[in-house]
Amino acid sequence: MADTPQIPFFAESVPAGFPTPTAGEINGTLDLNQLCVRHPAATYYVRARGNSMTGAGIDDGDILVVDRSLDHTHDSIVIAAISGEFTVKKLEQRNGSHWLVPANPDYQPIEITPEQMADIFGVVTFVIRQLQ
Repeated sequence: MADTPQIPFFAESVPAGFPTPTAGEINGTLDLNQLCVRHPAATYYVRARGNSMTGAGIDDGDILVVDRSLDHTHDSIVIAAISGEFTVKKLEQRNGSHWLVPANPDYQPIEITPEQMADIFGVVTFVIRQLQ
């Protein structure tokens, strides 16, 4: 296995508004595994396909970091299987029912019923996107 390159991590944040001068002080290096993976034995990556979650910042082709050890709660974005088909959606509880809700108004929520054999395969914790 090759050594992981040590990439500099700058201490100052970069404003997304008006430009400001920065000192550019290097604060060390940043290991993305340390940032994105809290439970290595329970974490996996999966690539998103489609545009049902664009309103949640998940676009087609993004890589999702998924943690199976986290409890899925109301408003968690989860990887679920409904009748054997995998999907990424927001989990909501409404009037005693559970729903898988897209973040795009072009798609309909899916009510989880006992007949559907729904399984949750983890909570999405990070989204990795290539910009260029």
